[in-house]
Amino acid sequence: MRFLIVSVGRPRDRALAAAIHEYETRAARYWPIETKEVREEPARSHTPALVREREGQRLLDACEGADVVACDATGPQMASDEFAGWMREKRERAERDVAFLIGGAFGLSEVVRTHARSTLGFSRWTMPHELARLVLAEQLYRSGTIVRGEPYHK
Repeated sequence: MRFLIVSVGRPRDRALAAAIHEYETRAARYWPIETKEVREEPARSHTPALVREREGQRLLDACEGADVVACDATGPQMASDEFAGWMREKRERAERDVAFLIGGAFGLSEVVRTHARSTLGFSRWTMPHELARLVLAEQLYRSGTIVRGEPYHK
């Protein structure tokens, strides 16, 4: 059983990419984590709906067989300790991989939302998808420290 972080595109900003890598590496000390980046759809000559649809299909293809968690501002939010408990429960059940899907600049497609077993909101604020990936990675790390009773989360 693994936790997959599946996102659209690669972080363009070098400092942000380094921070994402750092927290994903830290989180991997606590959880079996794999990251996948799918190709970003060029938006110049396409509608936002078409971009979401194409990127959404790539996201779903990248996590076939996993329980999908749609990372979306409309989803319910959890405190860090609640998220840690949720992660521990998922790991202990170990039925299938769990894939956190982070959409591109136009968000997630309706097909991804429909396919998702659950939805997770980080904030009601709109944020760039690269920043959403950093927030998720940091919370995965934080939840690992909470589960092991380590002091970072305070």
